[in-house]
Amino acid sequence: MTEHRRILLDGAVVEVVRREELLVAGDGRSVKADEAVHLPPCEPSKIIAVHLNHRSRVEEFQARLPAAPTYFHKPTSALNAHGGAVVRPEGCKWLNYEGEVAIVIGRTCRNISPADAAAHIRGYTVANDYGLHDFRDTDAGSMLRVKGSDTLCPLGPGLVTDWDFRGKALITRVNGEVAQHGSTDEMEWDMHYLVADIARTITLFPGDVLLSGTPAHSRPVRPGDVVEVEVEGLGVLRNHIVSGPTAIRTDVGAQPTESEEVLSTALGGDWEFRGIRPPRR
Repeated sequence: MTEHRRILLDGAVVEVVRREELLVAGDGRSVKADEAVHLPPCEPSKIIAVHLNHRSRVEEFQARLPAAPTYFHKPTSALNAHGGAVVRPEGCKWLNYEGEVAIVIGRTCRNISPADAAAHIRGYTVANDYGLHDFRDTDAGSMLRVKGSDTLCPLGPGLVTDWDFRGKALITRVNGEVAQHGSTDEMEWDMHYLVADIARTITLFPGDVLLSGTPAHSRPVRPGDVVEVEVEGLGVLRNHIVSGPTAIRTDVGAQPTESEEVLSTALGGDWEFRGIRPPRR
């Protein structure tokens, strides 16, 4: 396996290769991995995410998987990197982490079989598919603001080639405490299936990203929290939560809400029916 990263090196965007604790550029310059300013490890034209895929997540919501996966879109303006700040806008409270594996396309593909998908994948990276559930009541159909607001798609720290996705552990930690613990083996549809499914009608270009789903126990985080997603063989993606510098405007558009659906989704169950009111954050 080889791990590629994109960093800022002496003011320029440079692709480097990780060699133990050093990141080495093609011209021989190097920097310590923990001192580098990271960028997203790829430059996608689109980011596509699957709704439900991990069985533990389905069981948590007492849901039923559809016959085939369903998807939503995250705009590329949501991209973020290892070490970056994730912004929870002022006036919003229900920002949830979702640790995931991201598939990165390496060759243009359209109308391929699952058996051919591996040849079109450059590699894999770690993702955190943050959701701003305050807008779920108005954007549940599209997930546009819920999942597509600025900074809500950190990827990294690197892109790993020749990684076998089978049987790999996925752990999310909040302030050092384990919050999610899953495995790629609990995915209903594997990485190759997802690529082939999307490519039936949507051409995938080099750098495009597919997010493969999250296990159970996605929960809200707040400014000051540090969230780490670790995937076996792919490394650790670390981000911190900050408060937005400005409040959500009230003179235009739908406003953040705190309905039963918002709370149930953010907190992982029908809290209202259990007589438990979550604390205000």
